[in-house]
Amino acid sequence: MAVFCNKCGTGLPSSARFCSSCGTVIPMVPPMPGKPLVRPHAGRQIAGVCLALAQTNGWDVAVVRIVTVVGFFFSGGIVAVAYLAGWIGIPDEPVGLPGAYPPNL
Repeated sequence: MAVFCNKCGTGLPSSARFCSSCGTVIPMVPPMPGKPLVRPHAGRQIAGVCLALAQTNGWDVAVVRIVTVVGFFFSGGIVAVAYLAGWIGIPDEPVGLPGAYPPNL
């Protein structure tokens, strides 16, 4: 990942803590913790959107499904549109084929 100075724009190595040109402190960005947002194949009810949101954020999937169903009835269709957008926009979990190379893809 390329790192650049916010003050002068100089390209820096990823391990740099200070800019070599102007001396500005380079803020360190921590890596994103957690799981990626993907719709798993196992445990789906309809499209896997509620399961994907629950697994990614560490929530109980039953609570997410109940809130979604209640939202379908009381939101005037906004939750339904959001669910369809999640169905289209959240990618499926990659299928791990036995003997596939490279592993874990």
